[in-house]
Amino acid sequence: MRTDTIFYELFQTLPELLFELIGKPKELARKYKFTSVEVKELKRTMDGLFLPKENTEEPIYFLEVQFQKDVDLYWRLMTELMVYLGQYKPQQNWQAVVLWGKRSLDPGLPSSYEKLSESITRVYLDELREINSVGLGIVKLVVSEEKEAKKQVKQVLSRGKSEGKNPEITREIVELIEKMLVYKFPKLSRKELETMFGLSEWKKTKFYQEAFAEGEVEGKLEGKLEGKLETIPLLLKLGLTPEQIAQELGLELDLVQKAAYGEYN
Repeated sequence: MRTDTIFYELFQTLPELLFELIGKPKELARKYKFTSVEVKELKRTMDGLFLPKENTEEPIYFLEVQFQKDVDLYWRLMTELMVYLGQYKPQQNWQAVVLWGKRSLDPGLPSSYEKLSESITRVYLDELREINSVGLGIVKLVVSEEKEAKKQVKQVLSRGKSEGKNPEITREIVELIEKMLVYKFPKLSRKELETMFGLSEWKKTKFYQEAFAEGEVEGKLEGKLEGKLETIPLLLKLGLTPEQIAQELGLELDLVQKAAYGEYN
């Protein structure tokens, strides 16, 4: 699962997180629908839009999550945004929100857009300090180093179980945290994850059944090449790139690529 995928699932489950990140009352989330919209002229879909549910004066929020350097991000974002406005002609104002994994990734707003700077909010996730909700706790887990993240997991899981608005939301939150753990700690086996983080109930989740029930991840990093190779298709399905998989599993990139395309014997 890629980092941006984690965030988009997170916003679908906990839309109030956006407003917490930009310093707005989280109750505003009730007025919005988190969605994706097709931009026909660009032949692509904008995956991070918060659209007002009714014709109100609240702005449309265009969301971008970025964990890698991208010097063209603001140019691309503004192009998509303007094409969207021309296609759908909404009556509301707009606000762009860019979530950077850390400040050093941000190339800076191009001078051409300086006059729009008040309409573009930038948030540096590694600088979050006050963690007073499960959503912010998950964000902190994603951006923290592994050693620090391990200390935070049980607290976030506990908060997720207590803050869920109903049993279904609670289940979705816990399942999302578990997905994130597999992404965050790819070197840990299923049993190690269970023991370290007290995941006694995760066998009941849909994610566990899809990821582990057929044994795709049973051999993860148990020292056997076969186990590592069997893990590769699942990790690809979760959104990791061949380069990331090679690095985390300690394998040569060409071996990962061969396994990905079924060429390894």
